[in-house]
Amino acid sequence: MKWCEAGGEMDAGQFRLRARLLVGLIVAFALALLGRALQLQVLDQQFLAAQGDMRYARIAKMPAYRGSVVDRFGEPLAVSTPVDTIWVNPPELAQATDEISRLARALKRDRQWLAQRITSNLDRQFLYVARHMDPAEAAKIKALGIPGVYLLREYRRYYPNSEVTGHLLGFTNLDEAGQEGLELEYDQSLAGIDGRKRVIQDGRGRIVQNVESIRAPRPGEDLQTSIDLRIQYLAYRELKSAIKKYRARAGSVIVIDVATGEVLAMVNQPSFNPNDRAQYEVGRYRNRAATDIFEPGSSIKPFVMAAALSSGRYRPESMIDTTPIKVGNKLIKDKHDLGVIDLGDVLARSSNVGMSKIALSLEPEQMHETLRGLGFGEVTASGFPGESAGLLSSAAHWRPVGIATMSYGYGLSVTPLQLAQAYATVGALGMHRPITFRRVQEAPPTTRVLDDKVARELIGLLEGAVHPGGTGEKATVPGYRVAGKTGTAWKATAGGYSTDRYLAVFAGLVPASRPRLAVVVMIDEPSGSQYYGGDVAAPVFSAVMSGALRLMSVAPDDLAQVAPVTVAGATP
Repeated sequence: MKWCEAGGEMDAGQFRLRARLLVGLIVAFALALLGRALQLQVLDQQFLAAQGDMRYARIAKMPAYRGSVVDRFGEPLAVSTPVDTIWVNPPELAQATDEISRLARALKRDRQWLAQRITSNLDRQFLYVARHMDPAEAAKIKALGIPGVYLLREYRRYYPNSEVTGHLLGFTNLDEAGQEGLELEYDQSLAGIDGRKRVIQDGRGRIVQNVESIRAPRPGEDLQTSIDLRIQYLAYRELKSAIKKYRARAGSVIVIDVATGEVLAMVNQPSFNPNDRAQYEVGRYRNRAATDIFEPGSSIKPFVMAAALSSGRYRPESMIDTTPIKVGNKLIKDKHDLGVIDLGDVLARSSNVGMSKIALSLEPEQMHETLRGLGFGEVTASGFPGESAGLLSSAAHWRPVGIATMSYGYGLSVTPLQLAQAYATVGALGMHRPITFRRVQEAPPTTRVLDDKVARELIGLLEGAVHPGGTGEKATVPGYRVAGKTGTAWKATAGGYSTDRYLAVFAGLVPASRPRLAVVVMIDEPSGSQYYGGDVAAPVFSAVMSGALRLMSVAPDDLAQVAPVTVAGATP
């Protein structure tokens, strides 16, 4: 009996111990729940609210419209058109694996590639799968009702004139950021600022409510260029025809308004279509007219002549003996014996001997100063991306043989744009203007680099080069006086110069009585029997100017050279 009582007391003690333990556990659990609730409701409230917003509230982008690019008369050169982008929510789409195959077929993409893209980005809630689709095609994909697949409205750059303005405008990337050409140069003003708004999304990521506008989108500014699209097309057509006719490697044409420094046309061959991203290769899209340098050959002679006239030692009627001379180890001679000729004939018949003798008689510093003042050896300040400054060494490094060869276009390098600016400076009677690709309302500030009298004398001398017997006879424009100069140069190769690869140039001003346009035509490596600048580049100048002057309603200044026209049935 005593044993049972003892056993009963032991069971009661154990029960009380267990009860206390259980109560302690319950209290501890309750305290833990209370602590966790306190943490969630008070300490972590902001964090959890933010996490909730991340799942249901979003900051959505409102794309800004990129500014358009137009020519001087408002004709569109580059515009942005609405397109749709397909994006997916990887975790949501991964739950419906069968739908990945449907999406791949609709997008015409490899199923394995798409599945790998989705499954390797399960930690993301936004993933591009197709950018810049036609809205009608994107709507078909949306109509499939595949979970986790959504549309985003974006804009795509479109170039209505394709390759005609390709090198000039450049292009943008998929996000409409300028990458080359004027799109890059003026990207900051063309690009708008995207807007932002707060939205509420449902569990499928669809917007169910616009909460507030954080920032309205600001469209980009339109850019009105200096380009005359009519002349641009004309120059493109004539250059392309010449490249094909003479089986040339490449070519460029630049047309500049002498009075303002505006570029009215700039074309290159071969060209590229900026609407086709498959053609985005450096060799195709670089603007040769601004970036590529070349030795200008005889087209540089007028500027050495300008230095001679500026020195006061020469006048247009000054006579030069063109008997061959030896400078250092180099014998300089002309193709034909020209005898004693005046400065007009030195340019008209492109005498290397005459130019060498003139250059060697000048102070090197003065010749260098004249060339530098005309813009050689420095960029044109046009701001065009990638523009080259060319090569013009310091006069301190010049040697007699270098001075002689430089006088007829070797030993210095220029870009077509630089050469066109120099001729425009002569046409502006010695006033040097910056080059611009934007339309200007009034002529920009100028710097005088040549005396007015020297510029007029030089223009008169250059007219002789286009008269019968001159090297530029094929550059004539019916009804207009033309002042210009041809250039033909061997191309530099490793260890010297090639004797079968040429660069042909014609540069000129028209109308010569009061220059309005300065033009440079450059043909790189024409093939066949015709390769001189007067044969392959001068006719392009003539064709482009014949059309451009009439398009611009520039009055003829040489009607005496136009053959009379008889109108049938006319009465006196």
